[in-house]
Amino acid sequence: MSFSNLGLSDKVLSAVAATGYTTPTPIQEQAIPHVLARRDVLGIAQTGTGKTAAFTLPMITLLEKGRARALMPRTLILEPTRELAAQVKENFDKYGAGQKLNVALLIGGVSFGDQDLKLSRGVDVLIATPGRLLDHTERGKLLLTGIEVLVIDEADRMLDMGFIPDIERICKLVPFTRQTLFFTATMPSEIRRITETFLHNPVKVEVSKPASTAVTVTQSHVSVGREPHEKREMLRQLLRDAKDLKNAIIFCNRKRDVAVVYKSLQKHGFSVGALHGDMDQTARMAALDQFRKGELPLLVASDVAARGLDIPEVSHVFNFDVPHHPDDYVHRIGRTGRAGRLGTAISIVSPADQKSLAAIEKLIGQPISRDDVAPPVSVAVEGEPAAREISAEATAEERKPRRESQRSRGGRNKPRKSSGTERKPPAAERVAPQQPPSIGRPLPMAAREQHSEPGDHSHLPAFLLRPIRARG
Repeated sequence: MSFSNLGLSDKVLSAVAATGYTTPTPIQEQAIPHVLARRDVLGIAQTGTGKTAAFTLPMITLLEKGRARALMPRTLILEPTRELAAQVKENFDKYGAGQKLNVALLIGGVSFGDQDLKLSRGVDVLIATPGRLLDHTERGKLLLTGIEVLVIDEADRMLDMGFIPDIERICKLVPFTRQTLFFTATMPSEIRRITETFLHNPVKVEVSKPASTAVTVTQSHVSVGREPHEKREMLRQLLRDAKDLKNAIIFCNRKRDVAVVYKSLQKHGFSVGALHGDMDQTARMAALDQFRKGELPLLVASDVAARGLDIPEVSHVFNFDVPHHPDDYVHRIGRTGRAGRLGTAISIVSPADQKSLAAIEKLIGQPISRDDVAPPVSVAVEGEPAAREISAEATAEERKPRRESQRSRGGRNKPRKSSGTERKPPAAERVAPQQPPSIGRPLPMAAREQHSEPGDHSHLPAFLLRPIRARG
């Protein structure tokens, strides 16, 4: 089937043809006709299957008629992250070329004034993160009573990030007669409850079972020891030994670990960027843009980059940390093997990660094969003890807590332990130690006699021992 059979307008078909696409993906083929028919749609598909175009293309066709009014957008698309929101806007800019659609982003990291100005001019498509959207509504700068189509994208990620209460508030602010499009890769019980509450007789479009992984991705894992530096050394070895590595995303569980791994790879000569939620929006978009253009072949990221980001030619994904939530694994490795291409996903597993790995294998319904990779030489050398000191690339973030803990325990002032080789004095020379005088507290008379001999005035204050000068 071609796009021309789906009911899209001529202008949209021309824009699609200009991008080089000729055949819709399964989710697009099944969802677009129902969206054009004004039906509610529940779309379930693994990441990288073209879900964004499945709602973008029909929405542009529907918006060709009508005009937006000030402060009252016609359609609303909710995204969990700023990067996803910006990516959806790029789709509207690409497929809506020549349509004169007003598209606005409401995301953090941008001034309210600029966003207020765009809303006041009238918006056909409003793409927003839930928090910033509610900020505008509470300030009275935005009315949702004119919404015709509501899109909730990456709903399971919304759940993970704690946005479900915000989603429920927003759904109560939009008209009851709206059309709702709901897209997700997994279907936890809480997401199922939301769909039953806010979708009206939806058409269910499911092109893959929930939490399935793409068959185009080769999955494996390697084992390391408990020490943090062992993971970093193994990662560098995997990057150097990887076959057909064009570019790669390296996922960490914590923002702090993103910074540590990023600095470590930089020190060892790798061309690498970083992406996590604490970075300002300009830096985040710059790092992502450099990675997309191939200027940076490696990107160390938190799960902010795991959901929905369309970077078609990622050849490898490395899980520096095994994700705590099995669903996150599905989304992480979905960054590679997209659009029919082949991809590789390798997880670095320490003993503490074994339970998380077992949970992932249970979710995806298949074992993840183990690669027998020899540990780096600096980790274990035959005939020598394993290296236990922090590697040279350990950053200030890692060393600072150690110094603070040493100071709290006394640090360098701790008495040095005996090595066992020092000479002990003969028994005749050994004298039972005497208890030193208490500081700031006078000794009792018996103790003074014990610590002093006749003629010994060491117990007297110094000023009483000064000679008295007679005045002539």
